[in-house]
Amino acid sequence: MDTTRQQKISRLIQKELSEIFLQDGLPVYGCMITVTKTTVTKDLSIARSYLSIFNAEDTDAAIQQVRANTKDIRYRLGVKVRNQLRVIPQLEFFVDDSLDYAENIERLLKQ
Repeated sequence: MDTTRQQKISRLIQKELSEIFLQDGLPVYGCMITVTKTTVTKDLSIARSYLSIFNAEDTDAAIQQVRANTKDIRYRLGVKVRNQLRVIPQLEFFVDDSLDYAENIERLLKQ
């Protein structure tokens, strides 16, 4: 169970990361990236973000490109939240495949 502070920081990081990907998503990564969920560890040192990737030929290549640009993304996040957070957490990115899972279940139920 997350504390209130963890939940607030998670929402803040998710909102700011969404804006970063909205500005840079299509030109830099060639696809639309949405931040679906963000969780923060108890010591607020690591933020795990789950990304939903649309219009990409290869989602694995897109997530690798995002992971390669983690330093730049963390810097931009730090610029945006420097007045709210003392320490900017390390960022980890994962693919959120819950939409694919739901589509697969719907397809199976229709059969």
